Amino acid sequence: MSLTIKAVIFDWAGTMIDFGSRAPVIALLRLFEDAGVPITEAEARADMGRAKRDHIRAILAVPHIAAGWRAVYDAPPGEADVSRLHDAVEPIMRAAAADCAALVPGAAQIAARLRGEGVRIGSCTGYTRAMMADILPRAADQGYAPEVVVCSGETAEGRPSPLMAWKALVELGVWPSSACVKIDDATVGIREGREAGMWTVGLAASGNGVGLDAAELAALPADARARRIVDAADALYAAGADYVTDSVADLWPVIEQISVRVGAGEKPA
Repeated sequence: MSLTIKAVIFDWAGTMIDFGSRAPVIALLRLFEDAGVPITEAEARADMGRAKRDHIRAILAVPHIAAGWRAVYDAPPGEADVSRLHDAVEPIMRAAAADCAALVPGAAQIAARLRGEGVRIGSCTGYTRAMMADILPRAADQGYAPEVVVCSGETAEGRPSPLMAWKALVELGVWPSSACVKIDDATVGIREGREAGMWTVGLAASGNGVGLDAAELAALPADARARRIVDAADALYAAGADYVTDSVADLWPVIEQISVRVGAGEKPA
């Protein structure tokens, strides 16, 4: 079929690379451990997908973490602490991201298929440009190189604002947003797509909601695996996703459905 979709904007970690979105968790756990205020993986994942500065700010706002910070530093966490932690996490995050830069199975294939249908491919991420420096060539070597990459800090606000998604569309020269699709594994990324007026597709199994790499997920008992995926899907739907699939490997039938709806003049809710 000839697609009526004009562009797809993909997230990165948990969507196209890093099955399970492990790198940000590894970096944040080490960051707060080094600062003397350890956090849990659940706390690291709670605001996943936000710009890293906003993510750190949100973690420090958790009452018991703020109390722990006060106990260690004899003062509540402030913006100077956010800036210091953000500066400290960048090299940690860059190393972790580079180690977790393997493409999610099916990522290169879906991008190539979309491109073959004339669909433009953009991307945006909660990672800074420096954090992406080692990821971009590794992804390209594996067959994925989007036309546009918008990084954290390159717009006035990050997710859930629509500004990164809009910037990607502007750089691609594509409109209307109602003929475009945002693909993301995090709820804040789904909200970004909705705010941008795009169709939104959540990825439940490969992303932050489940938080396991492919081998760990496959090793779970079938009922436990299914429950974790369902819970992640429910959260993505609650955030406003128009569709949810397990990973980008399952995306093409959804792309076809959205294309039919765009062709019929429908717009996202």
